[in-house]
Amino acid sequence: MSKRHAVIIAVGLLASASALAQTETTGQAGPKPAAPSGTVPTAANPSHTAAPKTAGAPASTAESRSAAALALTHEPTFDEGTAQRIKDAALSYSDLAVRGGWPTIPADARFALGVQGVNDDLLRKRLILSGDLAADKASGAFDQNLADAVKRFQARHGLAPTGIMTPRTLAAMNVPVQKRIRQLEASLERLENINFSFGQRYVVVNIPAAFAEAVENDLVVRRYRVIVGKTEKPSPTLTAQITGVVLNPTWTVPSSIAKTEISAHMRKDPTYLARMHMEVLDAHDNPIDPHSVDWSGTHTPNFTVRQQNGTFNALGAVKIDMPNSYSVYMHDTNQRNLFSDDYRFDSHGCSRVDNVRDLAAWLLKDQPKWSRAAIDAEIATGQHQEVAMARKVPVAWIYLTAWMTKDQTIQFRNDVYNQDEQLLEATAEEAAFFGNAGNHPLTAHMAQ
Repeated sequence: MSKRHAVIIAVGLLASASALAQTETTGQAGPKPAAPSGTVPTAANPSHTAAPKTAGAPASTAESRSAAALALTHEPTFDEGTAQRIKDAALSYSDLAVRGGWPTIPADARFALGVQGVNDDLLRKRLILSGDLAADKASGAFDQNLADAVKRFQARHGLAPTGIMTPRTLAAMNVPVQKRIRQLEASLERLENINFSFGQRYVVVNIPAAFAEAVENDLVVRRYRVIVGKTEKPSPTLTAQITGVVLNPTWTVPSSIAKTEISAHMRKDPTYLARMHMEVLDAHDNPIDPHSVDWSGTHTPNFTVRQQNGTFNALGAVKIDMPNSYSVYMHDTNQRNLFSDDYRFDSHGCSRVDNVRDLAAWLLKDQPKWSRAAIDAEIATGQHQEVAMARKVPVAWIYLTAWMTKDQTIQFRNDVYNQDEQLLEATAEEAAFFGNAGNHPLTAHMAQ
């Protein structure tokens, strides 16, 4: 059995004492609350960490949304020390599990600032055990200290840090520590199978958090809301190199979408392609009459559908090229209102990036010709322009539902694609196989 499996199984044994929870919170990025006192280094004690400010009115522009996201924390989700930190977090949570975990808050509990409630002390205990509230705040009515602790908890779980005990907040608090350990296990397993060259500058998309980070010199210098794949069309995990930026891109519709969605639209409305500024091309990129195409959807299309560039284009004004075997990429969108949503799992697999022109300017910062003003000016011309990167930038799309940043903040997000349990079950089966192999004389060598 490998050391990696031994670590995961050891943590899993500690985690098996209780049943797992059914629900968690919506995937969303979060800032830097304190980590559990007594289970992680004391430097993370919440008494030394200011609570995140309560969010005001919803951000109305791409710039304000990305600025607010960056203000959460400059600590990267993914760097060279992430795997070790996840191991540390799993061990600390396992210690907490051995000591009984945290209490369950009644589903009908009610909390209000300045009002004494019957469950206030129970809530305090819950937040002290997860490190969101200082240990000397164990009793008292729902005051500002307790509201700030709720904000810390909400921020760590991808919820808007309002300090109000919403149903989602309550549901997240009642996820047992054993479930959190399993999230850490799954995240660790994934990281140990990633081979990524970080470099001085790199980009990370954490799919469950629905955020992208531009990292430079080990700090997040840009953070953006992203829209990633639907649950039925999940975005893949991958590593690649960003090779260029395309301004005013055309969109070549994937054959799977042409076969299903485009064909369905054309059966209902033969003018659909013309209205959407799309054309049908043969194998040599020559236009063909849409009325000569079989739109029955019963076979794989032997043609290409391409949307012209413009304000109507599904890719918006910017596409970021990152060649990979999944043929996915990062891009703008003509539906920018979707970035205001908390639930941002609505693409066919690609990653739509809020404030993507800012990301493009950062990627091209070593090429003075392509400042943000120059990018905006070129887009305004409406002309298709492909800009090759002078220096390629590594990019990783990862799937972490649990991680710990360098400031020892432990973060959790929803397992939106239900991949954690599948991974852990496969890992357990593999471990059991090698464990049994070690007891058989013909296969004992396999367990070495």
